[in-house]
Amino acid sequence: MEAEKLEEIIAPLLEQESAELVDLTFAPEGGRWILRVTMDKPGGISLDDCAYFSDRIGSLLDSTNAVERSYALEVSSPGLDRIIKKEKDFIRFAGQKVRVELKQSLHGRRRFAGELKGYRDGKVLVVCGTETFEFPQPTIDEVRLDLAPEL
Repeated sequence: MEAEKLEEIIAPLLEQESAELVDLTFAPEGGRWILRVTMDKPGGISLDDCAYFSDRIGSLLDSTNAVERSYALEVSSPGLDRIIKKEKDFIRFAGQKVRVELKQSLHGRRRFAGELKGYRDGKVLVVCGTETFEFPQPTIDEVRLDLAPEL
């Protein structure tokens, strides 16, 4: 729940700067809490952008006392194998190759690779070989763009 609250605070700040929140995680790691903010904007994210947004996000969270524990803030770009989580992104990246990892196995497997066809009625549509899968979004652990070359 805390991550959702942080998304509600951070997303408007990024939108004011013509950027978008791609992903946010807030979890313990190695004995400390890490807040990871992955963002994007037209033209991509530079190292200077990461530093700038890290300062802006840190100041906003400090001024609102949104985080009640000590944490480290990491701000980054989504990278070439960006994660896809939102309906608009499933539509935006239709036609691209993706890797899908499910929370539980389907047909004896949890990992699928194929072409993203879009999003319909709460389901992510992916063509794997000759078969089309409709993965209900709650069953998905992660979807990422797949830039691996064809073998």
